[in-house]
Amino acid sequence: MTSSEQRLDAIRGGVPPRRHNARTIAALTGNPGCVRRAVLDGAGVDKPKLAERIGFPARFGQSRFAITRGNAFEAQVKADGGAELLRLVAERLGVEPDERADWTDLGADDDLPERHARSRELLVAAAPTGADQPAALFDHPLLSLEVAGRRVHLEPDLVAARLAGRFHVVEIKSFPVIDGQADPAKVAAAATQSAVYVLALRELLAAGGHDPGLVSHEVVLICPRDFANRPVASLLDVRKQLLVLRRQLDRMARLDDLLASVPSDFTADLAADPATLAAALSRVEARYAPECLASCELAYFCRHEARGHTAALGRPVREALGGLATVAEVVALADGARTPDPEEAEAAALLRAAARLRAEALGVPA
Repeated sequence: MTSSEQRLDAIRGGVPPRRHNARTIAALTGNPGCVRRAVLDGAGVDKPKLAERIGFPARFGQSRFAITRGNAFEAQVKADGGAELLRLVAERLGVEPDERADWTDLGADDDLPERHARSRELLVAAAPTGADQPAALFDHPLLSLEVAGRRVHLEPDLVAARLAGRFHVVEIKSFPVIDGQADPAKVAAAATQSAVYVLALRELLAAGGHDPGLVSHEVVLICPRDFANRPVASLLDVRKQLLVLRRQLDRMARLDDLLASVPSDFTADLAADPATLAAALSRVEARYAPECLASCELAYFCRHEARGHTAALGRPVREALGGLATVAEVVALADGARTPDPEEAEAAALLRAAARLRAEALGVPA
């Protein structure tokens, strides 16, 4: 072990690191400036168990019903050797669907190294050559990506090759598209998760001697239309998500830099008592925002910790307040009880104006 690996092992309490998947990697991009989260994810700490241990359990995740519904919809879309799926994808990409497509199921083998090797071999061989080749559909190929020095296995729903001359990641979700609109938060999450697959597939092709640009930045998202189970396809441009993802993965690869800002005795050992764990976490910088509640297992602890701070009100509010750190500072400036520093003058003027408008609306003395 290197010194960094030894320290990460000590942070976890000597237990094996928790493995990432596409969902957890996508979640890394939700708050890239949070040192606390980057260190815990880089160390492979089991954040759900850590949150439970300190008394702030996470309150999000997929229900069994949602998982069952999603699996049933995916099976429906992929029925008959992917005939309907091929038509949907080709139509969305604006190309004529072939009468047939080479269909390869790569999800049946339980031997991960063997399955990954076979996926790599077949995907590299499927690169378009310019010849008259039929489309190729790969069901549940196994890709990989390096996260904080460890290889992580990833399993997209499907990869379509040789359609419009490129590879396309296909993501199948069970949330509905109603009157042409889907839940923006769910679409955004699907785009970020798909970007993980795009990056992994580009790395695989590059390692095989092909241009990574053969993998399109446009992902095909397939969802049920309205309240029926009829599938509809749409395109998601994930270039923005790819940029954020690369930056965060590069940051986590520089673990020595991250660990330099963490106390040497920091621990997330689940065997430690809750008070010790909570105190240790409080010594590592966090950047809480309300959006964390949807993606980070420690969000409820960080929200509790952020009470009285403007960060708990969201980034737009804090930025509008000129970066004032606490609610007490805001109230003091609004009441005129505190003389603002020069850099706080603009925020103070706005706060005093807001206080006057509030007083007028309520009919109370300002």
